[in-house]
Amino acid sequence: MKIRIEIFFIVIMFYCCWMVLFTRLPFWCKALGVSVYAAIIIYSVVELWLQNRSVPRTLLWTCLLILVPAAGYIFYVYSGQLLFKGELFKSKRASDRELFEALGEKKLPVDEPPNLNGQQRGFISYLKRVTLTDQSQNTRTHILKNGEATFEEVKQRLKEAKEFIHLEYYIFRYDRLGQELMDILKHKVQEGVEVRLIYDAFGSYALSEQDRRKMADSGIQLHSFLPLKFGWFTQKFNFRNHRKIIVIDGKIGFVGGLNVGVEYLGEDNKIGFWCDTHVLLKGEAVQTLHAVFLLDWKYVCGEKLFEDPRYLKGVPAKGDGLVHVVATGPETRDMGDHLYAMITCATESIWIATPYFIPNQTILTALRVAAKKGIQVRLMVPESNDGFLTQYATQSYFSELLRAGIELYTYQKGFLHKKVIIVDGDTASIGTANIDLRSFHLNFEVHLFLTGTDSIDDLVSHFEEDLKECTRVRPVAFYKRGLSVKWKESFARLFSGVL
Repeated sequence: MKIRIEIFFIVIMFYCCWMVLFTRLPFWCKALGVSVYAAIIIYSVVELWLQNRSVPRTLLWTCLLILVPAAGYIFYVYSGQLLFKGELFKSKRASDRELFEALGEKKLPVDEPPNLNGQQRGFISYLKRVTLTDQSQNTRTHILKNGEATFEEVKQRLKEAKEFIHLEYYIFRYDRLGQELMDILKHKVQEGVEVRLIYDAFGSYALSEQDRRKMADSGIQLHSFLPLKFGWFTQKFNFRNHRKIIVIDGKIGFVGGLNVGVEYLGEDNKIGFWCDTHVLLKGEAVQTLHAVFLLDWKYVCGEKLFEDPRYLKGVPAKGDGLVHVVATGPETRDMGDHLYAMITCATESIWIATPYFIPNQTILTALRVAAKKGIQVRLMVPESNDGFLTQYATQSYFSELLRAGIELYTYQKGFLHKKVIIVDGDTASIGTANIDLRSFHLNFEVHLFLTGTDSIDDLVSHFEEDLKECTRVRPVAFYKRGLSVKWKESFARLFSGVL
């Protein structure tokens, strides 16, 4: 009902503007139109103030509502303002909590490894209390570097599937790579394996109706996440599913930064080499990763697969540390908090690789303070980004980072797309979330938090290898950049909230 009221208000406001500006109606009619318009604005401003947002945001939206006729209200509504009232994704939030709590009740308590230090224990304790998911000692992880190694492993594991294959991607292209995967999936369907695919409606916009029909005709069940044609009426088109998940028979899981497309193999001439990281999972954590998919499946089509016990059976594997699968989205909006908590546990080093660095103020402050305390802080970003706004918005933070003593590196070999944080060489996060406000507030994401696993050594080794392909940003040279570049940075930063 609330969504319909917002849309009704938009229609009324445009009608009032048209009546006042472009008709010759009597004065009392136009006065009535102005009064109705003003009443809607006053009502919206009062509602905005009652939300107790930050003062700068409240003042910004207030000015926009008052000074920009009609369009300001549209920006306000479709910025996700209903999200602040808990109305968007309410049903999904309830389903997620119910299932994860049920899974937690079935699992045995996890004993912390005896070799953890105080900082690790503090971070693990934080994740236990604030996330819906549980950590696992009975999980094995294997780091896959770049697209070639990742998709060779993916194709091999898909061919071994016996019962079901569940996939979820932000971008799924029907190019050479997509067709190779589809050929394998079609063959598995013929063998009696269930295949389901969730693709984001915006990220996979290039997936044509013909391509989707071919996939459906072959027996693959597929659904889009938040279809764009309904986005205007639901106010959800700005919220996207950025997850990349594969679960095979409940035994094997994949998660990380790679979507499906030849550019992720480095075969796009405009982009060039693609540097990324993915993870193969075996063991109990696959059950949690699968639960994320099953909840998204229920959300897109209503089918409650998690009521069938064969989809959520745990298959333990011999682990070497702690693995915690954490899913976040607009209904929880905690990824920024998790990364902040991880960063503030550092005592020696913080290494970050991310394609986009558009942080919130808490993470920015945490990194600056850490560097000033003598902790080594390294940030690796691509030299050339895949968009004007993301390129210069990221670059707009360089000055304050350099002043704080943070080491900045720009990746030169191609496009850096991996999302990795390593703290003190023994705690790490890897997954789908970038360090930007979109990943923190607007996207559905999934991340792994690793403590004391052998995979962390691989992540450290890969980070050091990638550093050899980087150029360090030096303060003197950076401060000599031209005025036009500074203007581009300032302009791009204005859009940081939706990048």
